[in-house]
Amino acid sequence: MDPTLWAVVAIALFFDFTNGFHDTANSIATSVSTRALSPRVAVVSAAVLNFAGAFVSIAVAATIAKGIVDPEAITLEVVMAGLVGAITWNLITWFVGLPSSSSHALIGGMIGSAWAASGPDVVQWEGIKDKVLIPSLLAPFLGVAFAFAIILAITWAIARRSPSKVNRGFRHAQLVSGGFVAFTHGTNDAQKTMGVIALALVATGHLDPDFTRPPTWVIASAALAMAAGTYAGGWRIIATLGTRIAKIDPPQGFAAQTACASILWATAHFGYPVSTTHTISGSVLGAGAVRGFSAVRWGVAGNILVAWLLTIPAAALVGAGMELVTRLPGGHVIVFVLAILIAVTAFAARRWETRRLAPRPPAATPAAAPA
Repeated sequence: MDPTLWAVVAIALFFDFTNGFHDTANSIATSVSTRALSPRVAVVSAAVLNFAGAFVSIAVAATIAKGIVDPEAITLEVVMAGLVGAITWNLITWFVGLPSSSSHALIGGMIGSAWAASGPDVVQWEGIKDKVLIPSLLAPFLGVAFAFAIILAITWAIARRSPSKVNRGFRHAQLVSGGFVAFTHGTNDAQKTMGVIALALVATGHLDPDFTRPPTWVIASAALAMAAGTYAGGWRIIATLGTRIAKIDPPQGFAAQTACASILWATAHFGYPVSTTHTISGSVLGAGAVRGFSAVRWGVAGNILVAWLLTIPAAALVGAGMELVTRLPGGHVIVFVLAILIAVTAFAARRWETRRLAPRPPAATPAAAPA
């Protein structure tokens, strides 16, 4: 296999890994915040279910491989540059703890790199509008409405029940609803990396352009990378989704998770690569709003909206820039090294900030002088 192809596959799997830890919060934030599960148990279960969900359907993978840019215009350089654009934005938003969309980052990176390489005509704007933009815009609003309806029904049903018993029961129910989110997250998000690797295989002649299913090793490796990233966790984003958007109790957590997972299951069936992050964010908003609009921290929700609007153009700009770099002598190597440096810098900066913000032990009290 061409060394450049190996490099592209490695970068794609690293993107999948960042997608996993960036989106860990999607499936476990509400379970952790309502104490239905401990953080570590929640992360492990989410990783296992992410892995399992990746094998269920390939409709989203087909959309990424065939419905975003013209496959005939795709080269390894375009795929590599687009991936680095997506990874860069993922790491920036992860560092600041902002739940942006890994899906939109990947799509934006691919649009930018393909546009830089061959012009705007290679971008399948109709497909992006119908299969990406419209579903992605609708999904969070559906999450708000569906979660709000579910929690209203739950509130009516439990009106005369003991709050302690209700909370205990819904913590158990969240084991199912949270697991469903993790499973559908794997069904939706791991396939995006499968689609990108499939694009690279098509570009090098290792896969027929009219493929109906990516090779098994592509599916398994993408599922494993997603699961590993999920296990690594994304604790800052978990805090944002679990507590900063709205303070929720177990019934609200169940409602948000059920709404999100149902929407993801339906969109994956139709091959719509919607944002899991935005769908669960909308669902948390809907579940939290049942206590009144003042119960929702709209400032945090506004920050998420800003990230939503910026993600595709920001990732596209980085992807376009990286595609220009690939034209330099040794450009493939330069972009590969840049991907490593960006990742190392992000992780090192995050570790430094964690240490800086960690509470310091109190200074020792001087011993009293002897009388």
